[in-house]
This record gives sequence, structure tokens and C-alpha cells, in this order.
Amino acid sequence: MPPMQSDYARQYENLWKRHWWWRARERFVRNWLSRIALHEHRPPETPRRILDIGCGNGLFFETLQRFGSVCGIEPDAALVAENGPHRRRIDVRPFDASYQPPDAVPFDWVLMLDVLEHLPDDHAAAAHVREILAPAGLFLLTVPALESLWSAHDDANLHFRRYTKASLKSVLELAGFEIQHLHYFFGWTIPPMLLRRLLSPGNKDIHARGRPGSGPAYHVTIPAGPVNASMDALSSIEQGIFGRIGLPMGSSLLAIARKPKAL
Repeated sequence: MPPMQSDYARQYENLWKRHWWWRARERFVRNWLSRIALHEHRPPETPRRILDIGCGNGLFFETLQRFGSVCGIEPDAALVAENGPHRRRIDVRPFDASYQPPDAVPFDWVLMLDVLEHLPDDHAAAAHVREILAPAGLFLLTVPALESLWSAHDDANLHFRRYTKASLKSVLELAGFEIQHLHYFFGWTIPPMLLRRLLSPGNKDIHARGRPGSGPAYHVTIPAGPVNASMDALSSIEQGIFGRIGLPMGSSLLAIARKPKAL
């Protein structure tokens, strides 16, 4: 997995902290994790072991620490500050079959937040997640949805694909997971994304140019305060109404799957 474009990488932490899309996704994932934790009935003396794959500078660690002991993998060294607060818990390396859990103790939860689409072999990655999970361990991931929404954003992020429910379900089931939830979200964003694609001629052939990341430098702007807040509010309303049941279509997908219990 090559690093994302350098200009975009420099924006990433600011986007995570301030941009409505990152804020809304974090809230959506956090709410699902809270629901899951309530039903797992785990004794407090045995904290969960949690791995965040593609963790950047540990931006989600403070939230994940509520649920257990957290470590992360980040293949792009440009995203990890040497003096960052979580540096010692971040392994700067690719996630591949050579990775093994610290102390050879499997994880209870593994997260991939918009990571699987970056990996050339998503089937191998999902299979290896299953290998490093404990029996009944949880795999939570989000991915971009619908190839028809491909844009400069996918190109700058070095995506290999966008998913449908069917394609993501196939990847997870072939890896040996039992799927518990599979939901589209960010449904309200589809019309503006399609309109942007229609009005941006450069986007129309972007997927035909071949290798992801071959496009021009890409810059994401954080909308003006009222616009940013309005988009976050729209996402919050959608999540409140449809969060547990999902939408028939959306620009992102959430999957929650379990490794089967040992026989």
C-alpha cells in the first residue's frame, strides 16, 4: 500500500478533527462500538485488545481507549508524528501476512476505517484479519461505496475500488467471517456527489487512467462554519433515523463481522 499524495497527507489530521465527513463517520462508528460493548458483557479485569489498521497518528485512539487496550498500524510514515502522544503504540509498516499481534495474543476487535479499498488484495487482507482475531473476535470496517461515485477523491486516496453490499459481503464471507451488520450510510450525499461528477469533466475518466493515485494533486477544503455544521447535522439526522437499519443506498458502507467461535 503506497502512501497517499503528500499534499493530501499533510491535510489529513486537520480534516479528521474539523471536517464534517470525518466527524460524522467517527460518531457513527463510536455509536456502533458502544452498542456492541453493551452486549458483549466483558469483565472489566480483562480489557479488550484492539487493533486500528490505518490509524494515522492515532487519531481514533482516545475514543477506542474507552473500550480496551489499543494499538495501531499505519503504513504511511508521513501520517505519524515522531513526538505524537500515541507513537509508541503505532507500528509503522504495511498490514500484510507477516504482521503478528504483539506477544502473539490475538485481538478482540480489529478496525479498518476506510482502509480496505487501499489494499490491492482485499481478500488476503480480510483473511489475515481473521487470523489475528480471537475466536468470536469482531471486525468493524467502513469502505467507500458505489463505483458510480468514483472521483478525484478516490484517486488522491489511492483507492483500488469502491464497494457494494454484495461485493463487501463476498470478501468477508470468503475470508470466513459471519456478518452481523452490513449497512450503507451517508445516503444524503449521493445527489451532490453525482452532481459534482457531472459538472467536473476531469472526474469522468478518472478511473480509466489506470493506477490509482495517478491524478493531479488533490486538496480538500473544510467548508465554511455554517455549511460544515449543516452537513454534520444532516449526517447526524440520517444516523439517528437509519443508523441501526441502514439505507438502500449510500456513499459509504459499514460492516460488522465476527470470527466464528472455536468448535
